[in-house]
Amino acid sequence: MRRAILLGLAALALGLGGLAWTASPLNIPADSAGGPRTFRVEAGVSLAEVAGQLEREGLLPSRPLFGPDVLVWYARLLGQERQIKSGEYDLSPAQTPVQILAQLVAGHVKTYPVTVAPGLRSDEVARLLEEAEIVSGDAFLRTVSASGFARELGLETERLEGYLYPETYRFRRGTPAEEVARRMVEEFHSSWTEQDRQQARQSQLSIHEIVTLASIVEKETGTPEERPIIAGVFHNRLARGMRLQSDPTVIYGLVAAQGSWDGNIRYRDLRNDTPYNTYTRAGLPPGPIAGVTMDAIRAVLDPADVPFLYFVARSDGTHQFSRTLREHTNAVNRYQRGRSGRRDPS
Repeated sequence: MRRAILLGLAALALGLGGLAWTASPLNIPADSAGGPRTFRVEAGVSLAEVAGQLEREGLLPSRPLFGPDVLVWYARLLGQERQIKSGEYDLSPAQTPVQILAQLVAGHVKTYPVTVAPGLRSDEVARLLEEAEIVSGDAFLRTVSASGFARELGLETERLEGYLYPETYRFRRGTPAEEVARRMVEEFHSSWTEQDRQQARQSQLSIHEIVTLASIVEKETGTPEERPIIAGVFHNRLARGMRLQSDPTVIYGLVAAQGSWDGNIRYRDLRNDTPYNTYTRAGLPPGPIAGVTMDAIRAVLDPADVPFLYFVARSDGTHQFSRTLREHTNAVNRYQRGRSGRRDPS
């Protein structure tokens, strides 16, 4: 009954006619020439606190008999007093108080782009997110490794490494780590076509193994057109029982063990046995070493039919491929002599 009386009074005060509503302070901006600015609503604050902040920042009109309490009163009449959403907003004094309230209730928060490039490790993705103030890097890494979370997202693994799909995303600041990770894994799932899934079913590798090999291809590839060839080399080596001998897997193992890598790979690193060292261990490493594109996955699903077993990087980012160890040794001498910090399958 009390609510009905209040609504009736509101209708009398604000709705006697279109002209009366148009002239209402709730429908008049603070400054029709004002430009947009960032306004932050902290989690857990009341609408009264938000309205006071709006007034202090010049987003509500300052007129006799009109103050932040009027906006609170209006929201209470509409049942929206507790419906405002936290986050950052682009608000302008050229908006009316009614428009501002509608934006806060709808949760039209400001978002920021984050570009996850192909071939990034999860710790590198975490650093990007923290630098953009989306989420704490530590919180994101805990989510990546959280027990059961990967399974909950439909993955046959315990960690999200390799499944944080490379893409440009938009997130609001303060987004929960689980929400960010879930969005990236959803992008991974949605990027597969039915043809991709059919090829995966026909493959002798599991999805997890496909993504693991694709992550190595992603890290080894300098030019996109070489992905199927490099995938073909690794398939050939696996079929012959040869070790993959991929530097990026060694580097991943070093980072996992030490937390960092100085940019140079040394012979002692190649002999440092970790679960990811494909110089010391045969077969695939236990999981992906980086985020992968569908191009890398498709290269693994449909590798080039090539006779090569070796490749070495040229100075232009492409590779010289070889059939025999002798050919490869000659190519290494030609293209890698005098260079450091880089080795290739041998």
